[in-house]
Amino acid sequence: QVQLVESGGGSVQAGGSLRLSCVASGYTYSNYCMGWFRQAPGKEREGVATIDFDGSPNYADSVKGRFTISRDNANNTLYLQMNSLKPEDAAMYYCGRRQLTIWYGGTCLSSQVGDFGYWGQGTQVTVSS
Repeated sequence: QVQLVESGGGSVQAGGSLRLSCVASGYTYSNYCMGWFRQAPGKEREGVATIDFDGSPNYADSVKGRFTISRDNANNTLYLQMNSLKPEDAAMYYCGRRQLTIWYGGTCLSSQVGDFGYWGQGTQVTVSS
């Protein structure tokens, strides 16, 4: 079955950096749009960045220029490099897989949170001011 396992979260001061990783298994990784999402207490889950099978990234405006999403299709791993972290970046971060494959139109372009049907357990990011 599909499994997504995140790691790399932690506590940093504002301005610091973290690198999140997500190892996927149970499906053909390269056939799917992947993404990073976050959810702060009392708020809805929101998209941070997504990446298509060919490495084309998409970013939320709030993280553009600070975060970089990448993927290693050979090792079924998704990454999120987070630099210049701000207190408002603090949240539980989740790795997600789009439900549809690219062969059925499941690209990342214009995708929404509801298009992602598989999630990891999350990794906590805390940013102190």
